[in-house]
Amino acid sequence: MTPVHIYLENNLYLSAKSFGANGTFTGEIVFNTSMSGYQEIISDPSYAGQFITFTMPEIGNVGINAQDMESSSAFTKGILVRSYQKRYSNFRAEKSLDDFLKKYNVMGISDIDTRYLTKTLRKEGAMMMIASTEISDKNELAKLLKQSKRIEEINHIKEVSTKKSYIHNSGIYNYKSFVYEDAPKIKKRIIAIDFGVKRNILNELTQVGLEVNVVPSSTSAEAIITAFDKKEIDGVFLSNGPGDPLILDKEVETIKRLIERKIPIFGICLGHQLLSIAHGFDTYKLKFGHHGGNHPVRNEKSGLVEITAQNHNYNVPDTITSIAEITHKNLFDNTIEGLKYNDKPIFSVQHHPESSPGPHESRYIFKQFLDSMN
Repeated sequence: MTPVHIYLENNLYLSAKSFGANGTFTGEIVFNTSMSGYQEIISDPSYAGQFITFTMPEIGNVGINAQDMESSSAFTKGILVRSYQKRYSNFRAEKSLDDFLKKYNVMGISDIDTRYLTKTLRKEGAMMMIASTEISDKNELAKLLKQSKRIEEINHIKEVSTKKSYIHNSGIYNYKSFVYEDAPKIKKRIIAIDFGVKRNILNELTQVGLEVNVVPSSTSAEAIITAFDKKEIDGVFLSNGPGDPLILDKEVETIKRLIERKIPIFGICLGHQLLSIAHGFDTYKLKFGHHGGNHPVRNEKSGLVEITAQNHNYNVPDTITSIAEITHKNLFDNTIEGLKYNDKPIFSVQHHPESSPGPHESRYIFKQFLDSMN
């Protein structure tokens, strides 16, 4: 392994070992508390521009395979792990994590105290960092980091969104038989605006009977409204995605037009945040965000607690209750996790209801979207 040198904007300077891609990378460092699913996490486009610190100490054990990809690539800047296992053991594995990271130019950092890093981030909050296999001087790393753009200044949607529209028709992946289940008969047709959508979200939408036309984030409101007026679609899905939603002015204007037309809309994660901004309620940044597959969320209607997968740094404000009903709340910090807008066929959730790599408790929400269009 090549030596790698790390500098965080709180003046913390560390040395470790690297695998994956070599070079110099800058981004925001966050931590993820999931016990499994590292491939799904790394290939989640919502991590574009970030370094992921895994609290699970052993990473790489089961290798990499094509079926567990959440997108066509990996957009994260890098990963930090306590111990990287080059020798993987899994009958589904096709390559090592090291080979996977090299293919997509993602840095891997190992032999580092991830427990200490996680405690630092919990205390001081998510922050920018730089890691390099080329530069060891602390002062030079600090200078380069200061000159780099912060994550909230970069529109990563342009990087992760599809460039061409396509129809997604795969059902959910059955991990008992290791095949994609056949999609049921089409009941409704929707447009999914791709801000960095995860493949398993599309699988879940398809599985409840939706034909999903995935379109670029730059798709105009006029094109979507025309398709709705011609009854070519029955609703719109706003996907998850990376970065600060407050810099996405064009996307917000598009959503405002769709809201005015009273098109049924369902948003997840970034889509949830953009709906809030489009209604006039700006989001705010959490101290260190929610990243993991084990976050308890209470359904305010049923009172049941759902264990959810989460990946976000931003949240909608409590003042939004003047125009929307809270449907879900986070039991870690009591932040809003779900909304149903008053007198509108629009609802959204902050957490990820798809079951990969998290639990299954929230999958009913996709059926709820289908029912909202009837």
